[in-house]
Amino acid sequence: MTTEGIEAVFLTTHNWGKAAKFFQELGYTLEFATDHGSGQLRNGEGPYVFIAEVPEDQEPQTRLVLKAPAADAFRPDPVVEVVTPFEDTHYGTQEMTVRDPDGRLWSLQAPAKN
Repeated sequence: MTTEGIEAVFLTTHNWGKAAKFFQELGYTLEFATDHGSGQLRNGEGPYVFIAEVPEDQEPQTRLVLKAPAADAFRPDPVVEVVTPFEDTHYGTQEMTVRDPDGRLWSLQAPAKN
């Protein structure tokens, strides 16, 4: 099975408000914000950007999230190292983490089980 392109960009930041404003100035629209320093922005029909605030002692990270059509249909080739198998998320999807040959982590996101 293959993925269907980039679903999202997940960013962590030390200042949710400044990060959200930065992307809004670049043409992104705030789709929603949480009460714990995170939210989702989108620009057109492309991937969304989800930003979450982390404490100052954590380095901000960037992660691309690839779209998978269905978790139960994904059978990775042995060249794909599965770090964590598909698991339900608190935000209504399923997510898997894989590692590429250079050690980078990638997230795959699939719809929640029906």
